[in-house]
Amino acid sequence: MTTRLTIALIYGSGREGRFADTVAGWLEPELASFSQYDIVRIDAAELAFTPGGLDEASAALVESRISQADAFLIVTPEYNHAYPAALKAIIDSSFRPWHAKPVAFVCYGGVSGGLRAVEQLRLVFAELHAVTIRETVSLAHAWTQFDPAGNPFRPGILNGQLAVLMSRLAWWAHALKAARIATRYDEVAA
Repeated sequence: MTTRLTIALIYGSGREGRFADTVAGWLEPELASFSQYDIVRIDAAELAFTPGGLDEASAALVESRISQADAFLIVTPEYNHAYPAALKAIIDSSFRPWHAKPVAFVCYGGVSGGLRAVEQLRLVFAELHAVTIRETVSLAHAWTQFDPAGNPFRPGILNGQLAVLMSRLAWWAHALKAARIATRYDEVAA
């Protein structure tokens, strides 16, 4: 399949001093090596939030990027056995643009490596008619897996996991894109 895909890379944490910058600092150059993708970024730290979610301008920006994406790769920490509120606000800012698109995760945290957050996100994305990818890059005790410059101590292992995840994400993205072109998803149950 040679059709280019647009993948939205979503930074799920907006906290100051977040570890997402280290994880994404490794991830973004690796994604650039997969030349068949156009990457658009949605970064919680660059958005404005209100008590009810995203402000109007941020919500419009997020919806535009979600709409143009063929697939999603979410970088999420696990905070208190769950995913961050900023990520929930990003997700909840749109409904239909998520439909019939695949979602993959690079997660990090303590002993669970962020997997508890991912399992909760799988339920959320099912409600949004999105397909979550089984393969996940999970970083247990993530802060011990990178040197002070942000380079992974075992890049071969992480890059191998990422290659499998991206192969699966691309397969689903191509399959679902072809299906969306053949029949609009909203018309299936109309």
